[in-house]
Amino acid sequence: MSSLDVTRAKQAVPRRDEAAHSSDLSILRVPQWSAEAWLVHGFSTRAGGVSEIAGSSRPGGDLNLGFTNRDTSEAVLLNRERFLSSLVSTGSGRETCGGIVTLKQMHSALVRRVGRAEIAERASLWGDGLVTNEPGVLLGIQTADCLPILIADRQRRAVGAFHAGWRGTLKGIVERGVSAMGREFGSFPEDLIAAIGPGIGRCCFAVGGEVRDLFRARYAYSDELFSGGPTLALDLVEANRRQLLTAGLSPGDVFALDACTSCRTDEFFSYRAERGKTGRMMAVIGVAQS
Repeated sequence: MSSLDVTRAKQAVPRRDEAAHSSDLSILRVPQWSAEAWLVHGFSTRAGGVSEIAGSSRPGGDLNLGFTNRDTSEAVLLNRERFLSSLVSTGSGRETCGGIVTLKQMHSALVRRVGRAEIAERASLWGDGLVTNEPGVLLGIQTADCLPILIADRQRRAVGAFHAGWRGTLKGIVERGVSAMGREFGSFPEDLIAAIGPGIGRCCFAVGGEVRDLFRARYAYSDELFSGGPTLALDLVEANRRQLLTAGLSPGDVFALDACTSCRTDEFFSYRAERGKTGRMMAVIGVAQS
């Protein structure tokens, strides 16, 4: 597996008011994708926002990008504005994208093609995968342990974003995503590049034997995804990497961030480690406007 040696694009976050937190907003990007000038992408972390999900013990504010009962809508909207502004800024004051589409995620293998119409209509869509080839349209996936997976077609300039928890992984969400890009845009797997973002690692993802049985019933290599010992653990990253390779991607074009959200709650949100009292990160990808 190729290492995702992410770079961090940091920007000073302005104060909302004198009482607001001030910190550095950090975006994780794939250095190997830097030559693709048409491609906008990034994974958020938890630093640099105005939310107070972690309580007073954490310095600065949290960059919670999900509407949950742990935060106010006003804080989330401000956090999103800061994150997206930093993500798409060219440094010259020109923004390269015009709007974002997100999903009501449900741990499915449902992939939707979207475009400017969904932005204009503020469409409320269910599913766990988004694809587009329209410049200016950002695709956003929210996570707090599940894997965010971004895919780009270097030849046809099309992109996809996918939410892969264990249920979505079992259902083959990224394989469905690759198929959807082929069907909708004529994408060939050998032209695709993929990045697996921060999520819960095998070190922390204990599961029951029934989960292993479900994977065994579907994937011949399933036993390679589980480690034994006192507790059974699932390697979600390897499970999705294998699906991407099965779908036809080259091993050298699949990058993964070696960071466990459950181990690193100082940097990421983790639903499991924080017992549900947490926020949401966002992985975003899009085709830049010319």
